[in-house]
Amino acid sequence: MEQFIQDWGYIALFLYSFGGGFLALAIAGAFSFDGTLNIYITVIVAAVANIVGSQFLFFMAKNNKNYAQNMMNNHKRKVALVQLLFRKYGLFVIIIQKYIYGIKTLVPLAMGITKYSALKFTIFNAMAAILWACVIGYASFTAGEFILNLSEDFKYVGLFTVVVIFLLITYAFKKIEKK
Repeated sequence: MEQFIQDWGYIALFLYSFGGGFLALAIAGAFSFDGTLNIYITVIVAAVANIVGSQFLFFMAKNNKNYAQNMMNNHKRKVALVQLLFRKYGLFVIIIQKYIYGIKTLVPLAMGITKYSALKFTIFNAMAAILWACVIGYASFTAGEFILNLSEDFKYVGLFTVVVIFLLITYAFKKIEKK
């Protein structure tokens, strides 16, 4: 298992961090604690992937406003929260959004459909992603022993959860295909 994590861990972390990645970064930080992964590479991979993912969403929205607005129509309450947070905290919302589940992907989309400066967004997004990767990566590295012991106690629960999620996703796709 350790060899598998060493071979594929950074790739999985990159892909997961592209769209957020909190959980993957916490797990990678814990694996860094036991030496399976390297904490410095973990933080760099997570930060780069998160920067690229948010930039992708921002520029997708900037270049295809109708598509982005259609995507956000399904999340009107969250978009309203993003707008409220932006009015209240300004640019700081780019930093705090990395830590708030549910709005991580909406902030770059919402800012992309506005006339917000791409250069400003890029700078603040990069700073936010680096800070996020350092904080979560090193916090999970520090708590690595606890996290790994906890995962050992619940490894069968995790396996059961993966199977249940897989079955639910399969069921959902079958329902969608029938429509």
